Parts: sequence; C-alpha cells; structure tokens
Amino acid sequence: MTKIAFIWDLDGTLLDSYEAILAGIAETFSQYALPYDKECVRTFILEKSVQALLEQVATVHDLDLAELNTVRAQSLAEKNAQVQLLPGSQEVLDWAKQAGVQQFVYTHKGDNAFTILEHLGLRDYFTEILTSQSGFARKPSPEAAHYLMDKYQLDPNRTYYIGDRQLDIDFAKNSGIKSINFLVSSYPQNQKISLATDIVQIFEDQENFKFPLSSKQ
Repeated sequence: MTKIAFIWDLDGTLLDSYEAILAGIAETFSQYALPYDKECVRTFILEKSVQALLEQVATVHDLDLAELNTVRAQSLAEKNAQVQLLPGSQEVLDWAKQAGVQQFVYTHKGDNAFTILEHLGLRDYFTEILTSQSGFARKPSPEAAHYLMDKYQLDPNRTYYIGDRQLDIDFAKNSGIKSINFLVSSYPQNQKISLATDIVQIFEDQENFKFPLSSKQ
C-alpha cells in the first residue's frame, strides 16, 4: 500500500507562533514610525499573509520591501524562544511517525524555521523541510507540492496538506492533494479539525491505524 504523506504548515498549525509574529511586526512598524493596530494586522495576515502585509506597507509608505523584510526577519528571530508547540502537535507527530506516515513541511516562514524546529526537537520528524527561501512560488501555487510529490513519488490521493488558513486549503486544491484544516471549506477534499489530535481519529477511522496516540504513553 502506498504510504500516506503529511505536508505540514507551521504557524498556527504545529506552532503557537502568532503572538511572536505579531510582536515582530509591531517592532518593525515602530522602527519605521508606522501606525500599528494589532487586531487589524492579525486579521490581515490570517486572511492573506505577512508578506502581503509587508508588500502593502512598502507600497503605501514608499519603503524598500527587501529592507522591510530583513528588519522584520531579524526581529522575529529574536523571539524564537516565545514559539511553542500547539496542543496535541507532539502527540500527532509521534503517532504519525509510528504509523509510518511520511512527513514534510512547507511553510512561508524563512529558514529561521529550521532553528525553531531544532530548538523544539522536531527536525528529525520530517523527511524534507521547505521554506520561503527554498525557491518555490508562494502558496497557493502548487509548485512546492509538485516538487515533493515528484521527488518522493507521493500518491496525491494519500497526500494531505495540513494548515490553518484558506490559503492552505487553496494550496492543497491547486496541488491536487487532500486538505486537513482548522477551517470549514467548500473544497470537497478538505477535512475540518478543531484540535491537532482530531487527525488521529480521522485516520484510525479511515485507515484502521491502531497506534497509541503518543509514544510517551
């Protein structure tokens, strides 16, 4: 039987990192003396992306986008210690590893993602980690998913992109793979979860996997 594959998003999916992201944006805005509304920024980046926010700010305020990105990345990297795992993430990663699920990451985070995953002890769960600096078109372009599917001979019918935003669902749809997401969607191949551990129930029901929820139990 072809292996199941999980391609994970990070922020808001595996990682409780939005407060650190918002704090980094706030510091960046402060450095340029820009007005900052935390809830407006939160809504914007959840609906679109941090990069889309910075592009808009650079255009409106006539700032250098590359410099803005550099300042923001430096500020965020200083807050790595604030990033924690979301509840249930460790359990699901352990369960998937035991179940023989092949796991990957595709995130819009920069290569700072490697530092965070190393710090949290997660690096070895993933066969390959793709970031915004890996050279692929940003989501919802399917380019990164197609790269992983071609390289590792993944079956699109057994490959899932796990995320927390509509952008992630659109990425899965465009890639021709299935979606697991914290949002409800009209995409028929999306399954909505409320907690990371809901993933275990989905696959124990569908695939008859009978592994412990956590290797620590």
